[in-house]
Amino acid sequence: MKTIITSTGKGEDKLFDLRFGRAAWFCIYDDNEDSMNFIENKHINAPSGAGGKVVEDVVELGVTKVISGDFGPKAKDLLDKFNIQMVILKDDHKTVQDIVNNLKS
Repeated sequence: MKTIITSTGKGEDKLFDLRFGRAAWFCIYDDNEDSMNFIENKHINAPSGAGGKVVEDVVELGVTKVISGDFGPKAKDLLDKFNIQMVILKDDHKTVQDIVNNLKS
């Protein structure tokens, strides 16, 4: 299963980003392969609709779960439509690695 974790930067030591559509980076954690890949958010500076555009990318990547601090209404509707689980985490002091470790336990 692939999970996206919103991140402030590229690397497992970077802090979790509370924003979804405007997150700087996304960590794609694949629990089948126990691997992490990072992709930059190409929609971070979109004038509007960043969340919806990110959801399109999420669907293309075959992700089944997204962990972020918040989701806008359009992003929520689209994620629901594609049966992608949303996990809201309000702790911006955790690193991406901390969150992955929690997923593994």
